[in-house]
Amino acid sequence: MPHEEALVLRADRADGLTTLTLNRPAQFNSLSQAMLTALQAELDAIAADPAVRVVVVAGAGKAFCAGHDLKEMRANHDQEFMQALFRQCGRLMLTITRMPQPVIARVHGIATAAGCQLVSMCDLAVAAEVAKFAVSGINVGLFCSTPAVGLARNLGRKAALEMLLTGDFIDAQEAKSRGLINRVVPADALDAEIDRLAGSILAKSAVAVRMGKGMFYRQLEMGLEEAYDYAAGVMACNMMSEDAGEGIDAFMQKRAPNYAGR
Repeated sequence: MPHEEALVLRADRADGLTTLTLNRPAQFNSLSQAMLTALQAELDAIAADPAVRVVVVAGAGKAFCAGHDLKEMRANHDQEFMQALFRQCGRLMLTITRMPQPVIARVHGIATAAGCQLVSMCDLAVAAEVAKFAVSGINVGLFCSTPAVGLARNLGRKAALEMLLTGDFIDAQEAKSRGLINRVVPADALDAEIDRLAGSILAKSAVAVRMGKGMFYRQLEMGLEEAYDYAAGVMACNMMSEDAGEGIDAFMQKRAPNYAGR
């Protein structure tokens, strides 16, 4: 019989793209310990696999992700358990930003609390028009402190605090206007839009994408002068790569590039 970790997450791989599907539809794909463990294991393996170029995180059933598993949390009402759970979740969120592959959230339904946090920490996000977003812990006496970390790095301060202090839902168009997601499409066009976005990235140099993602997140934590100095070094290194040479030559010769790592 498969381990619980295997049951709560599905992984589908094809042509450089891996889709991880949260698979607890009856629990609205809440992030139980088993779910967090399964996601961490998959992302760690993917990060070390150069054959995987893009990752999509999706949800089974009606919801994308309703946050942490409140029943599990109430059954383990102990500060040590809570601290370990939130640190485990934080490690997962950091893994998403630190792994070399871009991670796209496919949001087809509600994304609340830590589910909204997951959307905010993915590199890109595409949502169906019917999707809704909230950090609703405040409605049950709990400020969504860990989701606030992701929101504060995607939305303006006042927009993030409004969500955190009211717990109110916003729709997909509002989420896009606030910077939480990239694109909004009709529900029946969601997969096609994900394919277009992933395909655009897959067509680019794997070297440039990997170096660029790492650079982007590192420079965010730096002062302006340090960031420019760091970016100059990364760009110089990128310019010396075989892919950069091929890309520039192809541009000047008016042909499609043939990148080594594609």
